[in-house]
Formats: sequence, C-alpha cells, structure tokens
Amino acid sequence: MRSEESRGANADVPDEVARLPDYAERVLDVAELIPPGRVMTYGDVAEWLGEGGPRQVGRAMALYGGAVPWWRVVRSDGVLLPGHELRALGHYREEGTPLRQAPRSAEGHVPRLDMRRARWDGADAGEDEGAHR
Repeated sequence: MRSEESRGANADVPDEVARLPDYAERVLDVAELIPPGRVMTYGDVAEWLGEGGPRQVGRAMALYGGAVPWWRVVRSDGVLLPGHELRALGHYREEGTPLRQAPRSAEGHVPRLDMRRARWDGADAGEDEGAHR
C-alpha cells in the first residue's frame, strides 16, 4: 500500500500515527491518474478534487508525493520544481513531455514545460477511477 511507501524514515511509526491524511491520499490518487507525458497544475488537482487550492496540493505533494509520479503535478507557469529540475527533466524527456527551450537569459538554461501541449484536463480518465470534475 502507498501509505507504507510514503512513510519513508517513519517506517517504525505505528500505522495509526503515520497514516496518510485523507486529502493527501486523494491528491496522490489524482497524480497517479495523470498519463505519462502529461501534467496537471497544483490548481488543476485542487479543482479536480473540488477541495483545497494550489498551496494545499503542493503541501501534500511535498510531504507525501515521493511514492507517485510527482513530476506530473507542476506549477502553472511551466517552471520546473526548484531543487528537482534535473530529476524532473529526466522524467519529462523519458516520457516525451512537451518542453519549451529556456531563453538564453534563464539561469542554467533549464527548459520549461510547454503547458499548452502538456497540460492534461483529465477528460479521458474513467469515472470509475474515483476522481471527478
């Protein structure tokens, strides 16, 4: 179960203490629905859930997202997650996620996500997946 994986260093903490909060579990469920090569913004995930906002989704991903494809939940401006740019970039290239070349003025010349082409609206997710819009 994902809650076991999400505990990481807290593996010796009893389940009732380390159990994943309900909201975080739902955020992670949505992250797992996003197809390879596509992304949703933090705000998109909150809208999909009908609860919370981008900051709440970001917090859930920061604390518990290591057990899911975290690189598929992104900032709305397409900037790669600070401190994780190279790891995320490797995943994007492997999955064929649309990228835009960084301008020469950009620090490190790290590309951005091409949000117009990479953004997923969840339209082809089955209703039986438990998520709704």
